[in-house]
Amino acid sequence: MLVLWQRLPAQVRLVPAPLAAVALATAVTWAAGLDVAHVAVHGLGDAIDLPGLNDLASFSGPVLGTVVTFALIASAETLFSAAAVDRMHDGPRTHYDKELLAQGVGNMLCGLLGALPMTAVIVRSSANVRAGARTTLSRVLHGAWLLVFVVALPAAVGVIPLPALAGVLVHAGCKLIPFREFAPLWREHRGELVILATTAVGILATSMFEGVLFGILLAVVKSAWETSKVQVDVRELTDGRILARLTGNATFLRLPRIMETLEALPKDRPIELDLSELRHLDHACRTALENWAAGHNDVGTEPVRLREAAVR
Repeated sequence: MLVLWQRLPAQVRLVPAPLAAVALATAVTWAAGLDVAHVAVHGLGDAIDLPGLNDLASFSGPVLGTVVTFALIASAETLFSAAAVDRMHDGPRTHYDKELLAQGVGNMLCGLLGALPMTAVIVRSSANVRAGARTTLSRVLHGAWLLVFVVALPAAVGVIPLPALAGVLVHAGCKLIPFREFAPLWREHRGELVILATTAVGILATSMFEGVLFGILLAVVKSAWETSKVQVDVRELTDGRILARLTGNATFLRLPRIMETLEALPKDRPIELDLSELRHLDHACRTALENWAAGHNDVGTEPVRLREAAVR
């Protein structure tokens, strides 16, 4: 239904495709008496579970670690969703500080009420945009409609089959995948595509939380690797000395390559190691370079002259 709905006449398409698809799936399930799981709605009052003193007493180190980790992942998911939504429309841009502040306040209230934490979700946000939303009032109304259905129409929500909702989510998620951009992304930014694919597989194999966390860790490693690029330029000067100049960012990630180049230099020639043009030099790399300069040349040969870097 979701795939074929766009091919129907315009008068029919006035009804949103997800609404029609869920309604048809619900009707078929009811008419055929299929034994499938349905949405469980117990009422808003039954969902409130205020924390007691025992809950506060168990708020220890491991729990704090989970809280911090979840806050980071939920914030990242919200920012990713907001950035994706901004690309889908030409209206006002997202105020990220306000977005995170609202999410923090909302999650504090969720914790006090014993509810699940919340975060921005691209599927619901993209549904708002595609439905013609233009202002931030659409988000408020989104929450208002959810509240109305949970409070006033729990029985109507309870007849919806869970597989139908899963189908809507899968279809909406697939529409967000930029298949046409995969080939250019592979040619120009192969690492980004690897992170995208790995994160998606991680989410499917484990959960949203663990998959996104793994994707963020991969992105951090990739950024650290790319920002640690360093060039080692070796040339012979007119007076017979050898000049080895390092440029870029010298970190422990590139230390094996740096040391391999320096160790290949002759030990019976005067050498000058120039670090003055480095933008960054971490402690591990500095120590290794100083030790190499102190012990590389043979006895009787002028020690390696070290030109200090301007950065620390």
